[in-house]
Amino acid sequence: MKAIVNGTILLPDAEVRNKALLYDAAIIGIVDEADTRREAVEIIDARGAYVAPGLMDVHIHGYGGDDVSDDDPAGVRRMSERLLENGVTSFLPTTLTVAWDTLKSVCCHMRPLARESQKPEYRGSEILGVHLEGPFVNPERKGAQNEEYILPPDADRVLPFADIVRLITLAPEMPGGCECIRALKQQTDIAISMGHSSAKYDQAMNAIGLGVTRVTHLFNAMSPLHHRDPGVVGAALNSDVYTELIADTFHVNKGIFPMLAKAKGDRLVLITDALRSAGMPDGEYENGGQTFVLKGIECRLKDGTIAGSVLRLNQAVRNYRDFGGVTMAQAVRAASLAPAESIGLADEKGSLTPGKDADITLLDADCNVLKTIVRGVCKYEKDEGKSGFVQIGD
Repeated sequence: MKAIVNGTILLPDAEVRNKALLYDAAIIGIVDEADTRREAVEIIDARGAYVAPGLMDVHIHGYGGDDVSDDDPAGVRRMSERLLENGVTSFLPTTLTVAWDTLKSVCCHMRPLARESQKPEYRGSEILGVHLEGPFVNPERKGAQNEEYILPPDADRVLPFADIVRLITLAPEMPGGCECIRALKQQTDIAISMGHSSAKYDQAMNAIGLGVTRVTHLFNAMSPLHHRDPGVVGAALNSDVYTELIADTFHVNKGIFPMLAKAKGDRLVLITDALRSAGMPDGEYENGGQTFVLKGIECRLKDGTIAGSVLRLNQAVRNYRDFGGVTMAQAVRAASLAPAESIGLADEKGSLTPGKDADITLLDADCNVLKTIVRGVCKYEKDEGKSGFVQIGD
């Protein structure tokens, strides 16, 4: 048993001080700090930091030069290790719209890797399954997705991979869209998200009635809010679906953050939508057969089309807190419990509730990550005596 003391423990809706968090592979409970002397085998001094649930990124394509759609398990391993720097204890490797044979191969490779990532000796954050962002999108709203590989929605293509696909983004207005949603809802536990869509408001609301429970990167690559047809944005704001936000202040202006905080509350999900260029210097990169340019926080195709982000999830938490008018507990909830709820894993992850996996991150006041713990094993720690992060816990 271990205990974290001298920190501010973040619950979904509150901050707790002068208490200790007890855990082993799972969360045991929150007790008086004085009790840790007889309860804990190892005591960790948080030194005033926030003790938060591990962050969960359910929409991330790449990081540190690697990309999920490369179909390289070694690259996803490297991603999962680097993501520990950002306090991410679990994530959904997210594909682009690439050849269907490549997507099938990615799913096959992620099956054993997801199991491997649950082991204490695994050196990265846990892989929860796959997020298929496409290929069932609308060419009109493809964004940086490659139109060459777009396909009409077809549940039969997805059903053989229902054990590893945790989340899928599709455009419900495309031919076969409603039938695909019905089949996936009836036959699988896959969370269905609406995105890269030109759906009108009535079409979007109908899709929600059929089984869509999420909206992918709100405002981006979708029919906008208009007073005569509120579109996908209006449907997202006027229903209880979970709604993703890329909180980098570029994809969505920071002035929108307080509105979303009020409109969506606990159903706002912070994501990164990060590409391989995240954690890398400015320059040209390739993704899904297309070249894009990174300059600062902006990723664009050469024609100017916005192409994903280089956001880190701990930065998203800070931006949402600083510009959204929310507390630190609320901001962290949007990157931990809300994503877990949105993909059906809230019984296992997302908060420091007894019985859940001991996924924990320690954050300073600026949301810099000091320590990352996955299923009770400390896998990353900032070395105060050196310039970077050092990995611990083999």
